[in-house]
Amino acid sequence: MKKYFWIGGLSFLLGLLVAGYIFLSPEKPANPETPLSVLPSNSGQLIAGEKLPPAPENILNQNFVSIVDKVSPSVVRIMAEQVQQIPGYGPEEGWPFEDFWDRFFGLSPDSRNRQREYRQAAVGSGFFISSDGYILTNNHIVENEVKMTVSTADGKEYEAELIGKDQPTDLALIKIKGKDFPYATLGNSSNLKVGEWVLAIGNPFGMENTVTAGIISAKGRRLSAGDQPTYSDFIQTDAAINRGNSGGPLINLQGEVIGINSSILTPSGGNIGIGFAIPSDLAKKVVDQLKEKGRVVRGFLGIRGTDLTEAIKKQFKLTVDKGVIVSQVEPGSPADKAGLKKYDVIVAINDQAIQNWDDLRFKIADLQPGNVVSLKVIRDGREMTVKATIIELETEATSQQEEKADKDVGLSLTPLTSNLARRYGLSTTEGLLITEVKEFSPAARAGLQAGEIILEVNRNKVASVKEFQAILKKAEPDEEIILLVRREEAGSKIDFIVTLRIP
Repeated sequence: MKKYFWIGGLSFLLGLLVAGYIFLSPEKPANPETPLSVLPSNSGQLIAGEKLPPAPENILNQNFVSIVDKVSPSVVRIMAEQVQQIPGYGPEEGWPFEDFWDRFFGLSPDSRNRQREYRQAAVGSGFFISSDGYILTNNHIVENEVKMTVSTADGKEYEAELIGKDQPTDLALIKIKGKDFPYATLGNSSNLKVGEWVLAIGNPFGMENTVTAGIISAKGRRLSAGDQPTYSDFIQTDAAINRGNSGGPLINLQGEVIGINSSILTPSGGNIGIGFAIPSDLAKKVVDQLKEKGRVVRGFLGIRGTDLTEAIKKQFKLTVDKGVIVSQVEPGSPADKAGLKKYDVIVAINDQAIQNWDDLRFKIADLQPGNVVSLKVIRDGREMTVKATIIELETEATSQQEEKADKDVGLSLTPLTSNLARRYGLSTTEGLLITEVKEFSPAARAGLQAGEIILEVNRNKVASVKEFQAILKKAEPDEEIILLVRREEAGSKIDFIVTLRIP
């Protein structure tokens, strides 16, 4: 009996020692090389075999760094020497010492009122959009340029050529000679979401390749103050944009350019977190046309309209919420020929619903001359369909860019069309409209002025600038050519003959 007692006691003590060793020894993971990681936040437990995820701020930081490494080599600095016209020196007419001033300085009233050239340097940003040297930037940087210099990220300088510019969108395309340039990809701005992170790269205040970060603050902004672009559909961002950032890229977290930085809203001239960029979707359309034609061709319908309001809907007993009410139809325009009338309500174009006046303007501008469009119209409570043939929208800027007269005589000319005549309130619809007379040029000495119309040269009618230039080329130095010129004043037409000496 005692024997069994001792055996049981020893077994009990041995069991206690084994149990103590198991429970009191330190724990070891199944795989000592694998750290523990946190389960999803709703469990609050640790499990073996998983790695700790990187902190969100580290992920964002890595994204920013990789984007800058990828895109910044494509960003360039642009210096454009611009020529502007400013008033000439001298007192205004009626000044008490006018006679003394004229005698002492030899000034005439004409010379006092003439414009003179002033040159200044505009500095901005741009970026390569292809490896063969095409660079996208803002129109206001290269407008009136006489020379452009591009500095790349690697410190090299190139002289640039203007391919085309478009004031209505504030975009311009320039090119430098070379190949294998690093370039950025234009993304889809239509996919942008408010609150999305973006980066801006540029040369603010001359500080090259500066990077700022922010978010998309709003989309579809329309700016009407000052000299803002006619076709504006801005992306608003709080990424810091300052003078010199214009023309630089606004980039999403995929490293794609979704906007071209254009302007800021500020009372001080510096950044306050309200910057605007031109959407990449709009830029793609402009770039394609600038490459192909050197300018942008837009459709023209010939109406003016107003957004629908509650008061208008009530007054006209409308059941639709969106659309445009026609306030003006230009005589002889496609809209007039199609039978559109004042107070018609346009609700759709080519089966696409119209939201407001800006929406209709953009849709018409996207059309090409010769396109036939179907307009769904409500007139006096009755729905009807009207078809119109779109023509080209003519502007002074595109006409001047398309054809320039020989600079030796100091004239800038554009063919006078019916659309251009309506815009300037002219009854004459043929000949060449003088858009600019260079100071101290033969044309200025002959007394020619902007707004006058050249009908004939050497008794031959002229309808294009090429015809005018051909006559100039045939003329010998110091030879005089005869111009029949028309001036319209107070509804009357005054024709007179001018002798222009060839330099």
